[in-house]
Amino acid sequence: MDKPATDPAPPIQPIEIEVGFDVVMRFGAPTPLIVTLGVHASRAEDLLEPDLLQVDPPVPLRPYVDSFGNHCQRLVAPAGELRLHGHGVVADSGRPDPVLPALPQQPVEELPEETLLFLLASRFCESDLLSPLAWSRFEAVPGGWGRVQAICDFVHQHVRFDYGRSSPTKSALQTYESREGVCRDFAHLAIALCRCMNIPARYCTGYLSDIEVPPPHTAMDFHAWFEAYLGDGWHVFDPRNNTPRIGRILMARGRDAADVALTTSFGPSELVSFQVWTA
Repeated sequence: MDKPATDPAPPIQPIEIEVGFDVVMRFGAPTPLIVTLGVHASRAEDLLEPDLLQVDPPVPLRPYVDSFGNHCQRLVAPAGELRLHGHGVVADSGRPDPVLPALPQQPVEELPEETLLFLLASRFCESDLLSPLAWSRFEAVPGGWGRVQAICDFVHQHVRFDYGRSSPTKSALQTYESREGVCRDFAHLAIALCRCMNIPARYCTGYLSDIEVPPPHTAMDFHAWFEAYLGDGWHVFDPRNNTPRIGRILMARGRDAADVALTTSFGPSELVSFQVWTA
């Protein structure tokens, strides 16, 4: 008997995503500042409208590329309030994050040299201190995609999301012990546990839309996730949401949040207001 005909799934349509930010800071004296607030160069071809950094009052900007390939701007903030803002439109595939469960984990001796830095402990990812925990929990899990996913599952279940229970100096170990934090803390803990298991992992920050996510939605903010090196490339994992998402737009990558701070001021500063949007 012939099977009944079924309609093919409709093709996924590309989408356009509006992104932007508006940040106001206050300085007591002229203060050098590094800003990393633009869409990453890897998405430059997707920019339908460039998200150029605007500064009020206007000051000279000195662009440069840091050691992780992130595009940054140097400036000297005048005393008083400084507004940093930008707006762009990004073309996106409309597809969720890929899931590739067959990808293997490479032995350390076969990893490319450029990935080795992301096996080491860093400021917020104390893999040296978390190693006994990681090996006791994940040694029996087959290496590869499944092991990274097991780490994400553990972090997602172990840590409670709470905007009020984090700080700029909170580390992976502190997140494990407190069992609460924000997306930055979820990412740090998962990165540290991956590195313990000899899987290169790097911190990512950027925009993440609420496309196809049912309400209620939390207030929009920049989002943190990580990439693990599996097979012969880097792949996205998000322990905070722990599900593939649509419209993830990278801004910067590094060892941890210390490498990709949105603003780094070389002197006292105060955050007056902060807005992010993506739609």
